[in-house]
Amino acid sequence: VDQGLVQVLAAQGVDTIPRLLQRYDEAELAEISRPWGKGMKKVGGMARSIRRNAEALHTGREILLQPPQFPASGNYVMFDLEGLPPHLDEWQKIYLWGMQVFGERPGFFQPALAGFGPDGDRQGWESFLAQAGDVFQCYGNIPFVHWHHYEKTNIAAYRARYGDRENIAQRVMDNLFDLLPCTKQSLALPVPSYSLKVVEKYVGFARTMEEFGGDWAMAKYIEATETEDAQEREEVIQQIMKYNEEDLQALWAVFQWLRGRH
Repeated sequence: VDQGLVQVLAAQGVDTIPRLLQRYDEAELAEISRPWGKGMKKVGGMARSIRRNAEALHTGREILLQPPQFPASGNYVMFDLEGLPPHLDEWQKIYLWGMQVFGERPGFFQPALAGFGPDGDRQGWESFLAQAGDVFQCYGNIPFVHWHHYEKTNIAAYRARYGDRENIAQRVMDNLFDLLPCTKQSLALPVPSYSLKVVEKYVGFARTMEEFGGDWAMAKYIEATETEDAQEREEVIQQIMKYNEEDLQALWAVFQWLRGRH
């Protein structure tokens, strides 16, 4: 539900999920016009998704929309990046490229880290290409599973920035599988958000770290870049890598859970 629709509904006294469900069926909700850019736009096809997610939240039960579809493979790479946005660096910077193979022949956690020197960003990219190349050599065209578009966007940006040795990055992009739209298209979940942190908790995944999160990781990385104490820097990097490793484990847990709904 976007902000424009919230405003229209609130003006009609519809300010809770039960009232939304009582007031509008799918067809009626689809006909509502709300502010969109400089004009107005009907809810249209979004009405079905809004109604079903509202029903899931109201009843506390998930609703199967369609059987989830996955690329056929015995093994899958869980893939997650940690980075700094442009306002914290001179450009978008990925300081950790994390991957791990799960499935029939699981592998170890493989973090490709950017260096701290002037050429550190390129070093991280080259390390990622080398590790991804090794994965392809061992497993063939294995799917790289990620959550949302962050990974795809940044691989494209780094290919333009530093090039793509042996077209490894392009091969990764060709094998990307975004688990977020797969989840949203398959199930309406009784959760307030489809962020990985929320969905992983819903499926029962438990982390070992007391502190974690994207903002936490960025703050810790900045801390590592600013300290002159080599031991302290190494301890901070180890914490960030542990967080990324648990991100990959959480992604695999959600993947397995969703595959169980097939």
